Amino acid sequence: QVQVVESGGGLVQPGGSLRLSCAASVSMFSLYDMAWYRQAPGKQRELVAAVSAGGRTNYADAVKGRFTISRDSAKNTVNLQMNSLKPEDTAVYYCNAQRIAMGRTYWGQGTQVTVSS
Repeated sequence: QVQVVESGGGLVQPGGSLRLSCAASVSMFSLYDMAWYRQAPGKQRELVAAVSAGGRTNYADAVKGRFTISRDSAKNTVNLQMNSLKPEDTAVYYCNAQRIAMGRTYWGQGTQVTVSS
């Protein structure tokens, strides 16, 4: 059974940093596109950052220059380094693993990030 497990969320003051990690127990991890999404109360889930199987990254405009996504295919993990956090970054952050060619997509259970003084 595939598991996608996020960790690293918590409470941080504005301007602080957090590092989220996601471990995905999928076979052929290197063939999966990986992404972080977030959902704030009363809002739709939105893409934050993604890294393709080939290593190409893209970011939401709201986080460019502050967040960095990276993957480690040897460990089946993807990380999200979040710097200069703002209160509007407060949300539940979800990890997604997707292999479009096989029609497979998996979600984690989410981890709460709260930015507040």
